[in-house]
Amino acid sequence: MKTIGLIGGMSWESSAEYYRLINQGMKEHLGGHHNARSIMATVCFEEIKELQHAERWDELALRMQHAARQVEAGGADFVLLCTNTMHRVAPAIESVLTVPFVHIVDPTAQALRQAGVGRVGLLGTRFTMEQDFYRARMSKLHGIEVVVPNQADRDLVHQVIYDELCHGVVREEARADYQRVVAKLQEQGAGGVILGCTEITLLIGQDDVALPVFDTTALHAQSAVTLALSGADLT
Repeated sequence: MKTIGLIGGMSWESSAEYYRLINQGMKEHLGGHHNARSIMATVCFEEIKELQHAERWDELALRMQHAARQVEAGGADFVLLCTNTMHRVAPAIESVLTVPFVHIVDPTAQALRQAGVGRVGLLGTRFTMEQDFYRARMSKLHGIEVVVPNQADRDLVHQVIYDELCHGVVREEARADYQRVVAKLQEQGAGGVILGCTEITLLIGQDDVALPVFDTTALHAQSAVTLALSGADLT
């Protein structure tokens, strides 16, 4: 079994979900008292949040590089970044690693293609929905078109993530708001919806909306389990 490297803390609530899903998945595969071999470097999300909203991405890249070096030095055979938004600096992370980096878009795109979804709605932070790093990889590398909510709905989705979900606050009113946003994405021709922030899974799931749901947290964690059990040389 390979050792999974995790860069977490953005927020710790979603990192805990990664840890649960990865270990649960390993036990489902191997049975008994099996769990995953893993190492996690946890950053301070308050500092990360401030830098994000100040658009200080170069400094954020340095912090992610430091965390990546920590998990590799700890024995990780490959590395996952337990957040969608900070994949904005994924190239910088990859540049300092000698082990593989598992990009969160790729297992999500694989699931979309397997489901036959070529046009998908995206929910996430404002950075993920509005900047090009996520949508471009989905489109250019995987041939999947991404649609996002309008400005007012993007602001709402972003606010709920940072002010509520990152604090573990789950309100029925927020769930209803997200359901409304997803319904509007369906009207735009989306054949599914990406939960493109690792906290959103705390609020809505497949039982809450009509569109097929693609949970990036679960898909990323599942890919980690598959790689950890793979006999292939990842280097």
